[in-house]
Amino acid sequence: MTATILIADDDAVQRRLVENMVQRCGYETIVVESGDAAIAALTATEGAAIDALILDLVMPGLDGMGVLAKIREADLNVPVIVQTAHGGIDNVVSAMRAGAQDFVVKPVGIERLQVSLRNALNASALKGELQRIRHSREGRLTFADIITRSDTMANVMKAAKKAASSSIPVLIEGESGVGKELFARAIHGTSDRSTKPFVAVNCGAIPDNLVESILFGHEKGSFTGATERHTGKFVEASGGTLFLDEVSELPLAAQVKLLRALQEGAVEAVGGRKPVKVDVRIISATNRRLLDRVKEGQFREDLFYRLHVLPLTIPPLRMRRDDIPNLLRHFLARFCAEENRAISAISGEAMAGLTQLAWPGNIRQLENAVYRAVVMSEGDQLDLSDFPLIGAQSVDGTESIGAPLVIEPVLHPTAPEVVSGNEIPIAPLSAVGSLAMLANDGEVRALEEMEADIIRFAISHYRGQMSEVARRLKIGRSTLYRKLDDMAANEEQP
Repeated sequence: MTATILIADDDAVQRRLVENMVQRCGYETIVVESGDAAIAALTATEGAAIDALILDLVMPGLDGMGVLAKIREADLNVPVIVQTAHGGIDNVVSAMRAGAQDFVVKPVGIERLQVSLRNALNASALKGELQRIRHSREGRLTFADIITRSDTMANVMKAAKKAASSSIPVLIEGESGVGKELFARAIHGTSDRSTKPFVAVNCGAIPDNLVESILFGHEKGSFTGATERHTGKFVEASGGTLFLDEVSELPLAAQVKLLRALQEGAVEAVGGRKPVKVDVRIISATNRRLLDRVKEGQFREDLFYRLHVLPLTIPPLRMRRDDIPNLLRHFLARFCAEENRAISAISGEAMAGLTQLAWPGNIRQLENAVYRAVVMSEGDQLDLSDFPLIGAQSVDGTESIGAPLVIEPVLHPTAPEVVSGNEIPIAPLSAVGSLAMLANDGEVRALEEMEADIIRFAISHYRGQMSEVARRLKIGRSTLYRKLDDMAANEEQP
């Protein structure tokens, strides 16, 4: 999903001009005509999240300076670009002191506005990344630190937020790299246990003979090599949250003792004489379907029902492609700061190519791809050549040989190649397009075929900006992807 820009201006003509320029820059827009309406949009609990605000300083009622003051009072982290017909130095100084990110004078040109928006979004992304890193180190991650705008994540986020308000056991399932631990930390950071320890244990990385010792502790001399007493992860996490990552890899012997610890609320150290009471909230995670492990006899059914009280399934990145542009912006800002690189943006062609990939390694793979590109790039903008995996990987995640997928914008009676709805084609911008009404046999073409040609042309014309394509065709993005999937399915039929 592209960034959403809020435009606040009481002048209807100016609002339309700025809205048109912002949309031509590739962003979504929300337009309001007063300062009060701008604050209402920024503080709304539902609706699109606002990434930046273009604010007119001179408005009746609550003016631009009043909006800046309310933004500061509400502690809203949204970059603001102010604009006014009066470009005096006093206005500039006052606006900047009030918290504005940038200042433009009416009438602003599209090049100046594009640079200002890009800088504001990059600065906001870097600020968000630094805050996320700080919260992670301090154990204060919340759901605000999770980068997502995808509709497929909405129900997951809603359920996770409800889970945070209680001590209910949570089981997080999802592929490797989707951010299961991030969700676990956000649940802990939002709960009333946030000031207590968050202890993470990778169950798949512990040798079988040490699982009980690490989880429940051991007494000195209880086995060979036990030269000192160890309290164990349960005791360390007492009062807080214990995160059991890859819980499906626990050996059966340890599962028995884990079940008893959950039932009794107490653990007994190896070599210990009496159990120790613990108050621990359990969050577990696995990249396998735990129920399948139960059916295979590799996981105890009674323990499964103890952990599977509130299940959360995080969808893979290929099922929430709307999140990729936002993730790219945040990763680019962070790695540019870490590597001291002055890279301003990712080209539209590269963005479209990255969005069409399957990403079998999910967010972790995307993060590493941006890291490599930042380190290896020699320009001030990342383009297709900086992401060799675009040409090396097909949409289903398998390796392929050849150049990135290109769909030519030429429309003709015979149906051109169709791509899956999960792909975003990369194509040069065409100036004009024509639609053939008749097939080669002289008969009128089917409506379905002409609709497919229109969709192909729109994707080419708007350079793979799927939100813009859907908006211009006046359909939802989910409808657009469904139509592309239907086109691909029809093309595969003999």
